[in-house]
Amino acid sequence: MHTVWKGSISFGLVNIPVKLHAATENKDIKLRQLHKECHTPISYKKVCEGCNQEVKDEDIVKAYEYAKNKFVVLDQEELESLRKENEDKAVEIIDFVKLTEIDPIYFERTYFLSPDSTGGKAYSLLRQTLEQSGKIGVAKIIIRSKEQLAIVRVYQNALVMETIHYPDEVRSVGDVPNVPSEQNIVPKELETALMLVDQLTTEFNPEKYTDDYRNALMELIEEKKATSTISANDKRPVPDNVTDLMTALQASLEKTKKPATRKRATKTKKNA
Repeated sequence: MHTVWKGSISFGLVNIPVKLHAATENKDIKLRQLHKECHTPISYKKVCEGCNQEVKDEDIVKAYEYAKNKFVVLDQEELESLRKENEDKAVEIIDFVKLTEIDPIYFERTYFLSPDSTGGKAYSLLRQTLEQSGKIGVAKIIIRSKEQLAIVRVYQNALVMETIHYPDEVRSVGDVPNVPSEQNIVPKELETALMLVDQLTTEFNPEKYTDDYRNALMELIEEKKATSTISANDKRPVPDNVTDLMTALQASLEKTKKPATRKRATKTKKNA
């Protein structure tokens, strides 16, 4: 399993060397875009709107737009220094809380935590402490140059870290349009609705739920593979030494033609 972060978690004086691994994966089926006429893949380029030319990665800088078309340019060295200054610190568990106190709207992404070669005992200690206390740890971590609020909890026999949003990242419910105020619900309607909920109530079994659209799309792809596959037509020119040599030779010929033309024109003028 790929390691996305390596460091340590501490609570009190206990320090646990750990590695972070993505616990989930995106199973979306990615479709490419082809030109309808010749089936050549469509590519996207970074183009400067002012110069109207393609820009290479090394010619791009990062900036913050604090007002319309007004920027503060940030040097890569400054960003790297700031990132390392915070990233090198251990992840410290700040508080212990109950999981039920955190609304699911705050949750973002889940990572598995695995102990480093020397962290097995401390890892087990934190796992057992969380299990018996019924609590989860609240911590901070720097991932991909962003400071994240996170929680540490037990999942089956492993510790997991889930990044969560800061309060100012969760939009206000008051901004949601057309949310109805309290209305008078007929008691009979509420009773019927509660009966329906009771009939559909069951234990949560994640294996029961499948992505029907993705499965149907894969079936369609498999069917078309057997009957109507095409090969992408890559018409993009591939630069090579032969092309470069021919260009140079052609340019040289053009240069040698011009003086000869001028000489003939001068000779004609003298004869006149």
